[in-house]
Amino acid sequence: MKILKYHIVAIALLSCTVGMAQQLPQFTQYMYNTISINPAYTGSRETLSVVGLHRSQWVGIDGAPTTQTLSVHSPLNNEKMGLGGSFIHDELGPENFNYLYASFSYTINTGENSKLAFGINAGFTQYSLDQDFRLQNPNDPIIYGIEDRWDPNVGAGVYWHSTRWYLGLSAPRILNNDYATNEYEALERVSYYLTGGYVFNLGDYTKLKPSFLVKATNGAPLSYDLSANFLFYDKFWIGAGFRHNSGVDGNQVNGVSDYEFRGTNAIAGMIDFQVSKQLRIGYTYESPINSEIKYYQSGTHEILLMFELFKERRIKSPRYF
Repeated sequence: MKILKYHIVAIALLSCTVGMAQQLPQFTQYMYNTISINPAYTGSRETLSVVGLHRSQWVGIDGAPTTQTLSVHSPLNNEKMGLGGSFIHDELGPENFNYLYASFSYTINTGENSKLAFGINAGFTQYSLDQDFRLQNPNDPIIYGIEDRWDPNVGAGVYWHSTRWYLGLSAPRILNNDYATNEYEALERVSYYLTGGYVFNLGDYTKLKPSFLVKATNGAPLSYDLSANFLFYDKFWIGAGFRHNSGVDGNQVNGVSDYEFRGTNAIAGMIDFQVSKQLRIGYTYESPINSEIKYYQSGTHEILLMFELFKERRIKSPRYF
């Protein structure tokens, strides 16, 4: 266990050597937190929507990632426009990231039941190292020269959707911020996200919704998430998901890749319950399947809360994503 803990800390510090973009927070329930990766999703639920999510990855391992998100978005009085904001707090070993971004979207009709939204976001990414870690390692060349800082960034995306399907393409961080130190290159590279999903009727009270997310980062392996959920009586979702990374990069610490640290292949089970028209709760359990890490942890847990204030004149059909 001591060796593994050393890997966790060392990999966290070296994660920037191939670009932090592939280390951006990842979520199994991405389909309900789309605003965090695509600003064009802003206002698409046609009501005021507040989403909170907590993710604890690889419980039982010191230094494993933990992430909290909070997003708020709504259409404006002119329903073609949407406005929102999101905050993400991400901890990875001694590293801490805070993402604070505002988003805006504009929507046009592309058919009787379909719409195309264009979105932009802008804000700041804050990076810091735990002070206790600095004090314990004052002469470590890896952290020498690393400073706490806030850096601006912008993003853009498109989101094409109807009541039954959606397709999105986005780059939530476009600028290449450089966090280089005297020892290591630390360039924040651009990541591109392709998302999509469809809702099938299986009966009077049962639906099936498969969805996918593909992530491409300059200089990093391709990764994708696949999921499928069954919906019963428009109240209860249950399903499963799979995450795959097509390879690992060449930077390793004691034989463990920094990309494997954050993005090892995994399977997941998820449930969601519509408690009331306004409140929805969800839970996901995820486990790695191709890494030595699986023997030292007790799984990854996600909890999702969604609260919405509906205006009947806007909502014409159930919202499935």
